[in-house]
Amino acid sequence: MDHFDEACFTVYVGIDWADAKHDFCLQVAGGTQREFGVFSSQAAHIDEWVGNLHRRYGGKIAIGLELTKGPLVYALQKYDFLVLFPINPATLAKYRQAFKPSRAKDDPTDAELALDLLLRHPERFKPIEPQSPAMRALLSFVERRRELIGVKTRFTNRLTNTLKQYYPHVLEWFDHHDTILFCDFITRWPTLEKAQGARLATLDRFFKEHNARRASVIDARMAAIKAARPLTQDVRSLLRTCWKRWY
Repeated sequence: MDHFDEACFTVYVGIDWADAKHDFCLQVAGGTQREFGVFSSQAAHIDEWVGNLHRRYGGKIAIGLELTKGPLVYALQKYDFLVLFPINPATLAKYRQAFKPSRAKDDPTDAELALDLLLRHPERFKPIEPQSPAMRALLSFVERRRELIGVKTRFTNRLTNTLKQYYPHVLEWFDHHDTILFCDFITRWPTLEKAQGARLATLDRFFKEHNARRASVIDARMAAIKAARPLTQDVRSLLRTCWKRWY
């Protein structure tokens, strides 16, 4: 299906999605009455809601929503009788603005506005192309990986900024600040004083246990540790200030 074919749908549904729940508004083909409801974002509840729709109306069901990907889209794409029409959030926002909602009880919801757009301007929307389960799984994994990289980057930046305040030497001793080697080092020796109190044999064993086996790199790093000078003598007070920024 490469266009909106009004004749092939038994019912039209607009969905206003959220993290915990999804509001919907539906209208039967050829009818004028609209039905409102809510279903949970849990997979079992989505399946139950879709099953009820299909038992009530059968045939093809048109769904308008502001998403092109994500858990809700992947869950709905399992059903070949659902046709998903993504609505650009900017388009829905402008349509909402045209109604000048006062947030009164009779203001249209985003679910109803999505349904209204789908019914009044069908030529503007194209359905999401169905994807194989393997492709949907791959896209989900890629999206989760991107989110995890973002989380790691944020924490690495915060950690780096904190260390600059009282322990900048450790940032110079290691080229990469997001490795197990680096994190284990600052966990075991969280201050310059503690690092300089470690025996050379202990440091050497630590680096080798973390697969840092180049003797020249280990020797240079240990020499730098022993030769370093503290940035401040009031480390305890500065530490309290830094950790308050984290939490």
